Amino acid sequence: MRTVLANTVLAAVGAVLAAVAIAAPAATASPSPAAIGPVIGGAQLSGRGVLVNYPSGSVPRLPKIKASAWVIADAGTGQVLAAKDPHGWFRPASTLKVLTAISLIPALNPNAMVVASKQATTVSPNIVGLLAGHSYKVSDLFTALLTISANDAAMALAQATGSLSQGMTVINAEARHLQADDTVAITPNGLDAPGQHTSAYDLALFARQGLNMPAFLTYDQTTSAQFKISKKKSVGLWNQNSLLATYPGALGGKIGWTSAAGATYVGMARRHGVTLIVTLLHCPALTEINAGKSLLNWGFAVDGKVRPVGTLVGPRQPAAPAPTPSRPAAAGQPADRAQSVGSSPSALAAAGFSGVALLAAGIGFAYSRRQRSAARR
Repeated sequence: MRTVLANTVLAAVGAVLAAVAIAAPAATASPSPAAIGPVIGGAQLSGRGVLVNYPSGSVPRLPKIKASAWVIADAGTGQVLAAKDPHGWFRPASTLKVLTAISLIPALNPNAMVVASKQATTVSPNIVGLLAGHSYKVSDLFTALLTISANDAAMALAQATGSLSQGMTVINAEARHLQADDTVAITPNGLDAPGQHTSAYDLALFARQGLNMPAFLTYDQTTSAQFKISKKKSVGLWNQNSLLATYPGALGGKIGWTSAAGATYVGMARRHGVTLIVTLLHCPALTEINAGKSLLNWGFAVDGKVRPVGTLVGPRQPAAPAPTPSRPAAAGQPADRAQSVGSSPSALAAAGFSGVALLAAGIGFAYSRRQRSAARR
């Protein structure tokens, strides 16, 4: 009975998400700090231009970056070293797959098999080439998701929670949990959809969470692999994030592109015990990784020498659950079931507990913000 009720509630919230997406304009927007109160990460992050606090002494100046928004931050201390329009709303393209991964990894059994649906296999472009009715291992789908940016794998993983709407509920609940309140996910793969947006600041929060997840890093750092499409066909996977092969200390990241979003990027690197995160949105095509390298170089040169412009906030603390009467343990789930029982906020959302309420509050908050003009995307 509880499972039926949970699925009903999750389906309803999924429908609300879809309805809000249809009602929301496709253009990106940004909150007005005066209208919404304190800015997440600090007041200076409300600025829409380049934000940096140079000291009186001599330090390298920021490189010129052709991107509408970006953030360079220290993952360890949480200090945002510099930024441009960090809370501006933009289309994420495939960088949204970082959120999809960190949301669904705790919720799904990596050894489970997922049957690909027609909806998953007909997404365009599908990238890896899943076949409807065929079964695929969850861990292999995550590898395809983060190496070759497989859009069909993203859809299959979201549906593995029980349905696409439940998967999107889990993903949006994780965004709210991380205080990534500039983000609304409509698709699990980042393909453009009305009402879908994120910010350079939120992408940095997602990357920071990923750095704390060994499974995420294993998938994200895979340079090449074989993916079995069927008994008679396999395809090669290669990591599109060339930072891994060309930048000393690179830890991972994700590239993205659509014609509307432009190039988007998340990159992570560690040198001399310092781990930096760089995020970029709305860049010219094929410039995002070199721009990321330039910001990483600057960040490593000035870390500890410039006063931060803000901080990467930590996750929201979930409310303490109400006590429940003790009862006998339920029978164990089959080993090949995709959903796994966990205590993360994402997993709780998938089970229909407190994540649903948190998501509903987040949706109301996100869409109460004042919209930017259509030219700012």
